[in-house]
Amino acid sequence: MYKAVFIDRDGTVNEEMGYINHPDRLKIFPEALEAVKILNQLEYKAILVSNQAGLARGYFNEQVLFETHMKMKTAFSDQGAFFDLTIYCPFLPGAAVKKYDMDHPCRKPQTGMIDTAAKIFDLDLDNSYIIGDRHKDMDFGRRAGLTPLLVRTGYGKGEELMGGFPEASSPHMTFDNILEAVLWIKGL
Repeated sequence: MYKAVFIDRDGTVNEEMGYINHPDRLKIFPEALEAVKILNQLEYKAILVSNQAGLARGYFNEQVLFETHMKMKTAFSDQGAFFDLTIYCPFLPGAAVKKYDMDHPCRKPQTGMIDTAAKIFDLDLDNSYIIGDRHKDMDFGRRAGLTPLLVRTGYGKGEELMGGFPEASSPHMTFDNILEAVLWIKGL
């Protein structure tokens, strides 16, 4: 069995920009490049997981998302790092784009993306993590038995300041950024 670190995209790996409707808007945090490289060296499966409701709302199409992910893949590859798997959920109840109009089990905080990755890689979820910037990322991880780690990038600092996380959404630990979280995992 493999251990994994599930990583939220927007606000964790790259700047939170609302909806990234063009690859030029993607601004990757430099510390994310190093963090994923460390996970690769530690032989954790690095799995990018992201709700992409912008598809459902018609703010961009699948080609734009594909190009954005290719830009991200190239940036990580240039630093000797990679994601073992990238999974996104385009579905949203009430979506403007009808093919995405549904409540789907892959939409965070439901665990469909984790379940898919676990089947692909035979993952040890009890010894795996989620790193994200929102309480819904923490809930997403807890529902699947992952250890949830909150980062203060993206929405994280504001979510931490608001406090009062419901038990299902409370982080195990909080860090300034993804690299600090990964260094903590490395030190275990």
